[in-house]
Amino acid sequence: MSQSAIQSAIQQICQEKSLSEEVVLRAIEAALAAAYRKDFGNKMQNIITEFDPKTGDVKVFDVKTVVEDLPEEEAEQAELEKERVLAEEKERKSQAIDDMQPRAFVAEEEDLLAKKFNPKTEIQLKDAALIDKEYKISDEIVTPLEVPGEFGRMAAQTAKQVIIQKIREEERQRIFEEYKGVEHELINGTIQRREGRNVLVDIGHTTAIMLPDEQVERERYNIGNRMKFYLKSVEQTSRGPQIVVSRADAELVRKIFEAEIPEILNGAIEIKDLAREAGSRSKVAIATNDENIDPIGSCVGQRGTRIQTIIGELNNEKVDIILWDEDPVKFIGNALSPAKILSVKLDEENKIALVNVLEDQLSLAIGKGGQNVRLASRLSGWKIDIISDGGNKVSVEDGEVSIKTDEESTEEEASEVEANETKTEEQE
Repeated sequence: MSQSAIQSAIQQICQEKSLSEEVVLRAIEAALAAAYRKDFGNKMQNIITEFDPKTGDVKVFDVKTVVEDLPEEEAEQAELEKERVLAEEKERKSQAIDDMQPRAFVAEEEDLLAKKFNPKTEIQLKDAALIDKEYKISDEIVTPLEVPGEFGRMAAQTAKQVIIQKIREEERQRIFEEYKGVEHELINGTIQRREGRNVLVDIGHTTAIMLPDEQVERERYNIGNRMKFYLKSVEQTSRGPQIVVSRADAELVRKIFEAEIPEILNGAIEIKDLAREAGSRSKVAIATNDENIDPIGSCVGQRGTRIQTIIGELNNEKVDIILWDEDPVKFIGNALSPAKILSVKLDEENKIALVNVLEDQLSLAIGKGGQNVRLASRLSGWKIDIISDGGNKVSVEDGEVSIKTDEESTEEEASEVEANETKTEEQE
């Protein structure tokens, strides 16, 4: 790889990966320093390099900081340890051992470098004076080192390897920081492909993953489809950033409302809570402190334009906008919309709401498959029992809806009365 090719490659990688040339050069110089230290230097040298991509020239330096002289005993001990490390390294090189250092050697080196004086990066004042008497504590001594011809020839190959491999680390870090900054926000993406049950999504500078639990069962994720996603999590892994997006999370609904309704984004209208069965129906409770704002009207928009846009983004999922009220009686009544409620009685100790409706409103209150009452229960935080004026009873327990006819309810109540009477007799 020629010198001009190296420079072209650096410029290309910088443009494609949105990296600065400084980042690329820093990675190349670090790799060259490691290569020089391994093949031509020693562990006691603090190697830095300067690489010129235009000419391919490499300059190598040993950099040390001047520190106070050690007490005589400590200085002797440091010198002995230094000599031992250098001797073991010389033996290792002579035996042509590869990069994997023996565990004992690594431990000794780490022990040496962990001491108060680090001969790799520091030099005592008395030793610095032998080089130049003008040196003082904290000065930096930069010593040029000889660059063997064979090292100059390998520099271009090393640079090529860095461009292919090392820059990936900088790119991964940049991507992680970029998307970590928009975690838990709405993001646009394009369906890229499937891998098993997972869906891969192109979100711009990288690919995100949508796990099975984050997918909506009734949605079809065809390659090339553009959609909005909730950016659920960004984690750094050994293979780079793992970015998880979702179409099923309830927060997707919240973020789409914020994106489409300015009054929510600026805080004039607040989303108090929401409940969702992804792909089928959502209930969103809203409120405002501004008497001049109609919260439901603002969310619906003129001729329903705003809510229709939201429904479209959710792939025609039904959306109920509920007016939140601090009075649980009123709020539960609103949450059961579109059904009309006769009355609500609260058992605050057990957090149970007993709701009365007309017989012809019962099916609306229940909803298809019990969905309306189930979502209302989750939205309000109350267990909801519905009784019609015809005597039919609907109950929600742990998300499950049970329906009893008037006859079944009467039999159940009679059984309870009989059981209570028996218990009383036994006590007497």
